[in-house]
Amino acid sequence: MIEVCVKKELNGSAGRFLLDVDFRINRGDFVCIYGKSGSGKTTILRLLAGFERASSGFIKVGDKFFCNEKFSLAPQRRNIGFLFQDYALFDNMNVLKNLLFAKNDSRLADKFLDIMDLNALKNAKISELSGGQKQRVALARALMRSPEILLLDEPLSAVDLSMRERLQDYLLKIHTELKITTIIVSHDISEIYKLASLVFVLNEGKISDIATPKELFLKQRGSQKLAFNAKILELTQDDGVFIALVLVSNQLCKVVLSSIEARNFKVGDEVILSTKAFGVSIS
Repeated sequence: MIEVCVKKELNGSAGRFLLDVDFRINRGDFVCIYGKSGSGKTTILRLLAGFERASSGFIKVGDKFFCNEKFSLAPQRRNIGFLFQDYALFDNMNVLKNLLFAKNDSRLADKFLDIMDLNALKNAKISELSGGQKQRVALARALMRSPEILLLDEPLSAVDLSMRERLQDYLLKIHTELKITTIIVSHDISEIYKLASLVFVLNEGKISDIATPKELFLKQRGSQKLAFNAKILELTQDDGVFIALVLVSNQLCKVVLSSIEARNFKVGDEVILSTKAFGVSIS
């Protein structure tokens, strides 16, 4: 069991706010922390890893305190693997040496090179790798110390859709085989559905909901037949008709709006594009 009960003041787009969370994660679970940018999701991971200290509260894993009001355990003593967005690999080392730097165990390195389909690249320079290959190396290195907890901070946001799906499969394979408690920060709903068994919704520094992915996203979208996250790129008017150009995943879509609906939106708004029987609407 992981127990997180912490408070910390943060700077957000609207000014300072208080991160104030109290939640539990069962050992071996794969959970997601979901919410708007700037709500404190990455800070929770950094507090768990020991890269930042809370103003008050505690973090406890099993019967071991990672931190409390009096002390904070050093990051290297927490047995945590952290996969960063920017990979954080050593460019002056090849793939194998990056893994061995984490732990000098050739047999274990060979195991993860095999799991990640990296055997043919073990002697390659980091600069020679694609984004997806770098991400697999970073994941393998994070696993070299046999971490008790694996923290993933939007790890697949910088790769294309097909590579993202492949890397999701690797993450599921690792989680199934090693039973590592895994916490991911993600905005990708399909990714959350595929990977996580439970979602913690973070809203302005507080946990506002805890649910399975299915429960959460059906609740958010109501009874629509189809619903997609989208972003308004352009609002135009043509012969009295208002048209919203929206981005859905990597596709553009035009939606006709009434004058009343158009007043409720602006360029840059994140919206939900949905349909019930025949009509498409955004909200």
